[in-house]
Amino acid sequence: MIVLDLETSGLYPEKCGIWQVGAVEFEKPENIFLEECRIDDDDEIQKEALIICGKTEEELKDKNKQSQKEMIEKLFKWIEKIKVKNLVCQNPQFDFAFLTMKARKYNIKIPFHYRTIDLHSVAQTIYYIKNKSFSIDEDKCGMGLSKILEMCGEKDERMALKNGEIVREGKPHNALEDAQLEAKCLRKLLE
Repeated sequence: MIVLDLETSGLYPEKCGIWQVGAVEFEKPENIFLEECRIDDDDEIQKEALIICGKTEEELKDKNKQSQKEMIEKLFKWIEKIKVKNLVCQNPQFDFAFLTMKARKYNIKIPFHYRTIDLHSVAQTIYYIKNKSFSIDEDKCGMGLSKILEMCGEKDERMALKNGEIVREGKPHNALEDAQLEAKCLRKLLE
């Protein structure tokens, strides 16, 4: 299985771009993928995305970097070598939507299966079994990666935003580091 995380220029796959992909083969955690690229000229950039990743608009549009198409082709070639081609993500609807929309845009064949494993759902289920309730924060699910890390006895050293404002100082988000954290948490949750 492929534990995958994306860093994007915003929340909307139909409007925004992917600038970084990180992935870990769950069964062989030493097999990793990390690539960066420039977003397309027509991709939008949301200010929150720049804050959370610690990048500038110029860095996301740097013409010296490979294109999104080239980066996605490299990712898909890496995935082709992995036996179980299901994605594991903290929020697979987000990552899956971005990758499939970009693959369609560039006419690239998708090498992974449409069924995904949602780390959020696994963690929320375990939380419910232990607490007889779901983790809820302000009338919505409170099971983000920070909460999952806490459940697994890990410290979240990444920056956090709420309503576009920094609520926790920390390291900028990095797709490979997040994918590795997600893989580590999935292992702990399954134990």
